[in-house]
Amino acid sequence: MDAQQIEAILREALDVEEVQAKTDGSHAHVIVVSEAFADLSRLKREQMVNKPLNAAISDGSIHALTIKTYTPEQWRRDKLLQSSQ
Repeated sequence: MDAQQIEAILREALDVEEVQAKTDGSHAHVIVVSEAFADLSRLKREQMVNKPLNAAISDGSIHALTIKTYTPEQWRRDKLLQSSQ
């Protein structure tokens, strides 16, 4: 499964502000930015992202998944910190 497919699945399933996916073979790295994450624990956020990708994980299209989740405010702050380094 390629990065564009993962991004499309997550955009369709979740109310997101931004999605970025990278793949390395069957290992996927995703960054998901959504206001829906505001009051959720890290575990609940990851479960939200995992759910629409469960079929691809089950059939082996995605073997490993690294997830980073942010609210829009956290995402802006993280980008500012990275650009100042």
